[in-house]
Amino acid sequence: MEQRFVMKCGGSTLAALPDSFFAELRELQQSGVRPVIVHGGGPAINDTLGKLGIESEFINGLRKTNDEVLDVVEMVLAGRINKEIVRKIQHNGAKALGLSGVDGKLIQAKPVANSAEIGFVGDVTDVNAAVIEGVMAMGYIPVIAPIGIDDAAQRYNINADTAAGAVASHLGVERMIVVTDVPGIMNGEKVVLPTVTVEQIEAMIASGEIYGGMIPKVRAAIQCIQGRVSEVVIVKGEEPGVLTRAVLEGNVGTRIVR
Repeated sequence: MEQRFVMKCGGSTLAALPDSFFAELRELQQSGVRPVIVHGGGPAINDTLGKLGIESEFINGLRKTNDEVLDVVEMVLAGRINKEIVRKIQHNGAKALGLSGVDGKLIQAKPVANSAEIGFVGDVTDVNAAVIEGVMAMGYIPVIAPIGIDDAAQRYNINADTAAGAVASHLGVERMIVVTDVPGIMNGEKVVLPTVTVEQIEAMIASGEIYGGMIPKVRAAIQCIQGRVSEVVIVKGEEPGVLTRAVLEGNVGTRIVR
């Protein structure tokens, strides 16, 4: 079985990564490893909404999404951010193909339970893995923007972590890599923990050991553990050789396990 992995990354994190990270991605691809990238882009969406004078509102960490906001979300994620990532990968010698979840009904979705309150935010119902398999078979890295669609052609804003976990699960990938700007989950002494369980994370949040901006990062990683995905590795993208170590060796960052 060929080695493959799904990598989730925020749009702003990816934009800040050095060329060496993308060179590593190219080397992995050339060695027969098949990467799939699912990206977010929250800060860029906030920035564009602000420039257009559209208010951003969040309910339990999810963006309230009406038609006007949805247009901007799709424009920024599937347009600007997606193509920035594709350009950067290609500039460093690898082959990439940008997709959104709308293309080929790649990410099928339904409204979240509180859609009356939050608008066009979706839960993933299915992933058309055959499209992703086809893109990989042609030698390209799929770069996926998390916009979902239903049978009535309604679009949905999908949380990038939820989308990444669903893509990984439908591809049968056991390990997901979350690339961030931190080296992993740290304890009170600022030492990176090599392995933690979901229960330990909840206890560390309750005790205050995990706090501030790290809470949404770990909660997002936990969201990726679904279906066949049994572990998520949080790594710092700027560390030299981090991707190769995460994919082939596993001795980097923090492994979150069920």
